[in-house]
Amino acid sequence: MGLLDPTPPPYDPLVWVEQPLEPRGQQVCQAWALQGYGAPIPVYVAYALKVVGYVAAWMFFCSFTPGLGGYADIASWWLNPIAFQKAVTFSLFFEVLGFGCGSGPLTGRYLPPLGGLLYFLRPGTTKLPLFPGVPLIGSDRRTVVDVLLYAGLLVSLVRALVAPTPGFDEFLPIVIIVPVLGVLDKTTFLAARAEHYWVTVVCFAFATNWIAGAMAVQLALWFFAGVSKLNHHFPTVVAVMTSNGPFTRFEWMRKLMYKSYPTDLRPSTLASVMAHLGTLFELGVPIAFMLTPLGTPPVVAIVLMLMLHSYITSNVPMGVPIEWNVAVVYGGFALFWAHPDVSVLTLGPTWVAAFVATFTLVLPILGNLRPDLISFLLSMRYYAGNWACSVWFIRKDAVKKLEKLTATSPWIYDQLKPFYEKGTAVGMVGKVMAFRLMHLHGRCLPYLVPKAVDRLQDYEWLDGELIAGMAIGWNFGEGHLHQEQLLSSLQRQCGFEEGEVRCVFIESQPIHVQALAWRVVDAKKGQLEAGSLAIEQLRKHQAWTTS
Repeated sequence: MGLLDPTPPPYDPLVWVEQPLEPRGQQVCQAWALQGYGAPIPVYVAYALKVVGYVAAWMFFCSFTPGLGGYADIASWWLNPIAFQKAVTFSLFFEVLGFGCGSGPLTGRYLPPLGGLLYFLRPGTTKLPLFPGVPLIGSDRRTVVDVLLYAGLLVSLVRALVAPTPGFDEFLPIVIIVPVLGVLDKTTFLAARAEHYWVTVVCFAFATNWIAGAMAVQLALWFFAGVSKLNHHFPTVVAVMTSNGPFTRFEWMRKLMYKSYPTDLRPSTLASVMAHLGTLFELGVPIAFMLTPLGTPPVVAIVLMLMLHSYITSNVPMGVPIEWNVAVVYGGFALFWAHPDVSVLTLGPTWVAAFVATFTLVLPILGNLRPDLISFLLSMRYYAGNWACSVWFIRKDAVKKLEKLTATSPWIYDQLKPFYEKGTAVGMVGKVMAFRLMHLHGRCLPYLVPKAVDRLQDYEWLDGELIAGMAIGWNFGEGHLHQEQLLSSLQRQCGFEEGEVRCVFIESQPIHVQALAWRVVDAKKGQLEAGSLAIEQLRKHQAWTTS
């Protein structure tokens, strides 16, 4: 193996890919259990260096403020309120450029390793408007107006970052442009991690006590992330993530995550206990911080926070939200450690408090009750395994029609061609199949794939995340970005015939409903079938079979 070669699966990928679902699924899930995605170590090194660059760039922008930005005296200024404002502003800039979540090979991006600005600055690329078909704002192709607005956002962000003391005049354009871009393209709004960074920037601009507003946002991030894990999905996340962690590359450790490797790959008791403990930590952090003004030492919450985020980042989860985790940890220090006496109840004026409450309470609650209506990001249901998702089946002789798209990310195998021979590339893409199958929602697929296609071997199996990455320039686990709206847009641009593209769409589980809704859709004909599957039914069988 070369330095950049992935861990080879214990089967011939070119033979494997010609098999039906059950043997193919069993082999790839068994391989994931011990190998994970199999990314080479230099990939993780590259992600670590990206974090270093992220922090260094923040320090650079802090240096425009007198007294901030120096490496030698960082201990004297890193908790300064202006340093925090620049951290949030820079994080929004970093994410909306495409350098943060959803970048690099662990998200199916090889050449180029990011989408973001490569799409958002290019007219003609595909977008997902909030109101499709409505004149002026409902086009599914990016226009010069879209590009200019996005460029205006970048300029506004840089303007705030280089200001010695950014204030209302610097933050107002950001406050306005982000939601306007969101109306024109939902992808851009989500890519900016607006539920966190944009809401906080609104507090910078309008709140009489913006620290209280930023605290409210951060408390909601932790709390609803914990709430979202009160289900049967999260143990599968822990097992799948541990099988892929760069510091858990021991077969004996990975086998402990499953009931009985290799025959029973449902999460073990240990994986379930770890999941429940993680949920308690995620709920405990905001509770401990809220108790700080009442006399609880802030170090209690800080220790819980560091333990929680150290576990997350050390496992380098697929989607790689590493910089976002760094920003959250920094916020814990810059807000709660530096200002332990501030209460979220001091946020004002009233309309700002209502705005913040909408994003930190109303939308997350609605998103848990009706996840089909609200993005898991706006619902703050982070990495719980309970995601809307899709699998696209594209007949092999129809793949070439995707070349009609205006895109900067080519077909996944064309991205891999400069690095690997065909068998290696098929083995790598095939591992994404295991990632999907081994989560609880993935156990729907043995029921649904036969409803979608008659002979699986005639089709390319592509996770919707890979389709979104290629077609719209950003993917980060938001399944609604690669469901009917995107399919309809690609159908208009590519002109697939009936049966050439079939999709399985699976919705998130509402917190009060013990079932997952699903749909099977043909690109040309539309919906073919719909129904639901009970959670208890899915928990009983393996990822590759219905028995």
